[in-house]
Amino acid sequence: MKQHIADLISTALTSLMDEGTLPADTQPTIMVENTRDKSHGDFASNIALTLAKAAKCNPRELSQKICAALPASDNVEKTEIAGPGFINFFVSDASTGNLIKTILQHKNTYGRNNDGAGKKVQIEFVSANPTGPLHIGHGRGAAVGDCLSRLMEATGWEVTREFYYNDAGQQINNLALSVQARCKGLTPEDPSWPEDGYRGGYITDLAESFMRGDTVTSEDQSFTGTKDADDLEAIRHFAVAYLRHEQDLDLKAFGVDFDVYFLESSLYTEGKVEETVQTLIKNGYTYEEGGALWLRTTDFGDDKDRVMRKTDGGYTYFVPDVAYHMNKWQRGFDTVINEQGADHHSTITRVRAGLQALDAGIPKGWPDYVLHQMATVMRGGEEVKISKRAGSYLTLRDLIDEVGRDATRFFLAARKSDSHLNFDIDLARSESADNPVYYIQYAHARVCSIFRKLAENNQQWDETTGQDALGRLDLESEKRLTIKLGRYPEVVKRAADVREPHLIATYLYELASDFHTYYNSEKTLVEDTDLRNARLTLAVAVRHVLANGLDLLGVNAPDLM
Repeated sequence: MKQHIADLISTALTSLMDEGTLPADTQPTIMVENTRDKSHGDFASNIALTLAKAAKCNPRELSQKICAALPASDNVEKTEIAGPGFINFFVSDASTGNLIKTILQHKNTYGRNNDGAGKKVQIEFVSANPTGPLHIGHGRGAAVGDCLSRLMEATGWEVTREFYYNDAGQQINNLALSVQARCKGLTPEDPSWPEDGYRGGYITDLAESFMRGDTVTSEDQSFTGTKDADDLEAIRHFAVAYLRHEQDLDLKAFGVDFDVYFLESSLYTEGKVEETVQTLIKNGYTYEEGGALWLRTTDFGDDKDRVMRKTDGGYTYFVPDVAYHMNKWQRGFDTVINEQGADHHSTITRVRAGLQALDAGIPKGWPDYVLHQMATVMRGGEEVKISKRAGSYLTLRDLIDEVGRDATRFFLAARKSDSHLNFDIDLARSESADNPVYYIQYAHARVCSIFRKLAENNQQWDETTGQDALGRLDLESEKRLTIKLGRYPEVVKRAADVREPHLIATYLYELASDFHTYYNSEKTLVEDTDLRNARLTLAVAVRHVLANGLDLLGVNAPDLM
């Protein structure tokens, strides 16, 4: 409805430009907002206030001219001018029927758009190094990243989901040494246990699997244990494949899949890191000082220059990141979104600076970043930290086993990603209106229960009769519910544009609340055939929108609860 009203305003403004009331080169930004007080209409626009100067008249006078030029619409009952020149729009009863018919026509595609026009977008998320089970922070990144991928697909983008991880380096070396120590019968309590070794119970399972000669297969690699506790290189490869397999199981339990798995080591073996460094040197953005090679990131807005190559000859961690993102650009991704933990914030400026210094035509501010804060898991008012499997932290699979996939996904995605999240296990398991995911799913199940009762009464829903009788939906609660349904496409668009999947969760809770209120106050299966079919038609529209929104969050829409 907002878009429809915006289109009406746009047509009116074109008429005013044609007649000379507005300059012909006027390029208005039309804003249509929901009103807080329904006595002031359903929607309002401040367009006259923003264009009054260009029209050389006061806003109220321009509002009158805009209203006079608005084309007729069955969806708008009347307009009023309020305050200094706001235009208030009152939607008609006919708009209720038109919207519900649109929802039933489009069903599971209602709310989708083609803003992306088939353009490619790569979304990198999770990207956990294979040194242990996925923790709750990885889970939040998986939930936000996957929901964002679904949103981008729903708005017309061709999405590639990518998982990037380091299969070499000191952390992997510490992992291999830990597994080797366990293969040789040592425990974390032994004085000779590696100083920076990993101590979780999964190290024991990994070592036992290697010594049995198991073959482990992940989405992107496979390796067989050699049973040789002295073969550190074999242990390293086996450990990476084993833990990648474990991560795959966690992610599948979470309903998350990836199209591409990218190894950091490939950037070195294929010479991409060295090629990147040489290009930066050739472009004149580097200098040597104190035995180290520096990049002049201050040329691109950083607060200080950054070391690229340390005095020991090794590269700092942002250098392969620059090479990796150059690879993304070369693969043809004009839009790239990195969903990462907030601890990556410090790398954003230097990675973007490095990309600019490559002089490859990469736009400033590329790539986009969505950063999430960590999550704290609570039970009984106390923080839950320890997992038997991981030892020092709660794993994602622990949480899924505890509260289920739907609740885990919803809770991790339902709050703005850059705000801290308290995950209350007791709340997530509760079957009450206080539990948002239960409350939303119950609304969907309630619609389904209406139709089961209909069948029990030996009655049927006649969709044609229902659509023809939509004019009978004249209650304020029915109008409010319909307006809420009409907001769904704009919420999807907004959530994708600003990269904030939590907006979908917020909307669904509001829609569920409006439906529960309506359900509790008005009987659906009334004796009046036309009214019954009209209310059933409205209920079906609610069911479609709830299911569509839950799908964007990767959450089931159950028929029975």
